[in-house]
Amino acid sequence: MDTSDPEITFDSSGNCSHCNDFLLRRIHHKYQGEATDESFQQLITAIKRDGKGKKYDCIIGISGGIDSSYVALVAKQNGLRILGVHVDNGWNSDLAVQNIRNIVQKLDIEYQTFVLDWKEFKDLQLAFLKASVPEAETPTDIAMLGALHQIAEQHGVKYIISGGNFATEGILPAAWHYNAKDMRYLNYIQKTFGKLKLRKFPKFGVLQETYYKLVKRTKMVYLLNYIDYAKEQAMITLEQELAWKYYGGKHYESKYTGFIQSYYLFEKFGIDYRRATLSSQILTKEISREAAIEQVKPLPYKLEVVAEEKKYIAKKLGVSIDEFEEILKRPAKWYWDYPNSKGQLNFIYNTYRRIFKKEKLASF
Repeated sequence: MDTSDPEITFDSSGNCSHCNDFLLRRIHHKYQGEATDESFQQLITAIKRDGKGKKYDCIIGISGGIDSSYVALVAKQNGLRILGVHVDNGWNSDLAVQNIRNIVQKLDIEYQTFVLDWKEFKDLQLAFLKASVPEAETPTDIAMLGALHQIAEQHGVKYIISGGNFATEGILPAAWHYNAKDMRYLNYIQKTFGKLKLRKFPKFGVLQETYYKLVKRTKMVYLLNYIDYAKEQAMITLEQELAWKYYGGKHYESKYTGFIQSYYLFEKFGIDYRRATLSSQILTKEISREAAIEQVKPLPYKLEVVAEEKKYIAKKLGVSIDEFEEILKRPAKWYWDYPNSKGQLNFIYNTYRRIFKKEKLASF
């Protein structure tokens, strides 16, 4: 990690705040053999128990990426009855679509697609680009949370299984991707830079989360934190068992996400997402620091590909290439440059964590 995170700090030994925080939190997330296996089986038993009399035990969002594909495999191997849900935001790569098809067929799981209203969604995406903030992917993040919880409620399912995990995502600076669930922040950006009212978009802010967590008792759980998860080995397993194919980078299963993480964030903010993923893997000893440094030496994007990606994205968003270039060149902004509810949300989530810790639930 480096000072592309404006909030990073270093101690007297030269260790960064992310490293120190990761090592402290890893005590609670590290795979510890028998003890972790027992906790994992207790969670699987609880999910099955709650699913009795229902068609499904759990909902899993499937994108065609590594983590969501592997967690679906783990859930199936442990006898869970899964409803796979794909949130279609209009940016799927052909390879991601094929991966999803293979996963659903080979695991023999039922599958549902939640198609976003394209006019509203692209207007919101464009608004975030015009706001010139790193959170260009917040519209997708929120849509996924909103859609998964809506479908879980429709089917009476209490457990949503996420592919999120500490092993590869334990480090991610807040400044790189501010809280997607801050509706004050999202609504201000849409009202200021967008053109449409969000009537069909599945919002998921603190009010919606409170309803689902405390009223409907919906739980988001992270199965990959209960196993000895290593990304490289997971990819090999997926290729062998599900005919899964790699798409070239973290979250590049989406054409838009690939562009945002490889080019937009790097050129505009100096943010190289490879640093966060590789730093997590260094600390879990999946890769050496020297090897990771070699991986971040080349640019995160290919110059010959970027020009075509810009044309494709501009056309799909309904703007000219000149206007798109102008938007990309606007001065960088951060979440603190716009109205937000960071203080209130921190208080609310800290209170939630105390409640759920007392009740021994795995939601937060």
